[in-house]
Amino acid sequence: MTLKAIVVLLAAASVGSFVLPQAAALRVCADPDYLPYSNQSGEGFENKIAEAVAKALGEPLEYTWASTRGQGGFSEFLARTLDANKCDVVMNIPYGNREELTTQPYYVSSYVFVFKKSKNYDIRSMDSEILKQVKTGFESDTPAENGLKMRGMLQQAVAFDVGSSSGESPVTMLNALQNGQIDIAVPNERALGAPEQYAFPMSMGVRQGNESLQKRLDAVIGQHQSELTSILSEHGVRLYTPQ
Repeated sequence: MTLKAIVVLLAAASVGSFVLPQAAALRVCADPDYLPYSNQSGEGFENKIAEAVAKALGEPLEYTWASTRGQGGFSEFLARTLDANKCDVVMNIPYGNREELTTQPYYVSSYVFVFKKSKNYDIRSMDSEILKQVKTGFESDTPAENGLKMRGMLQQAVAFDVGSSSGESPVTMLNALQNGQIDIAVPNERALGAPEQYAFPMSMGVRQGNESLQKRLDAVIGQHQSELTSILSEHGVRLYTPQ
């Protein structure tokens, strides 16, 4: 075999063994059992949003699973995961959060009243008269609790510690509504605010100092808002409308 042939064979072998480097993953923090937000089976709307964002970035999706509940609540979740560099982004955080950098909002999360269709209650606000006559379920330590307290309706209401108990999720409140334990549910969207604030622009959050990822996510939101809106709409989430 000539020297030229050997060089060609070696070059071919070198090309054949070359492997392209794997793209960096989009590392997402999420609760493994907190529907309708997220679960480990990927059924929540946060899961679907994460999949769409990873696809738009051309990166594989990688999860860090951790409960958003327990002592310290959502802030402690952020400290244990995002701030500890176990992941790089959370898909659902109030816009302007003081602990993390947030992207531009991509939807508005708001409180709603949930009740059986057969009841046909006429409820337009926390001041609706029917709320004084029924048993209302709410999540503790939220604007809904403050609103009920301000109106003297807390004693007849039922509190759920969804935000602090790892054994519960928003589905717990819906089950209580279904079995008649409560008549009306006021689910929380995992955001605190003033006592009479019931709607919150929601964003994606990254660690302080990671402006590079923040800008990339902003670009994805700007270019793929219609796709994100479609995902949210399929899950019954109120859409974000810029003011």
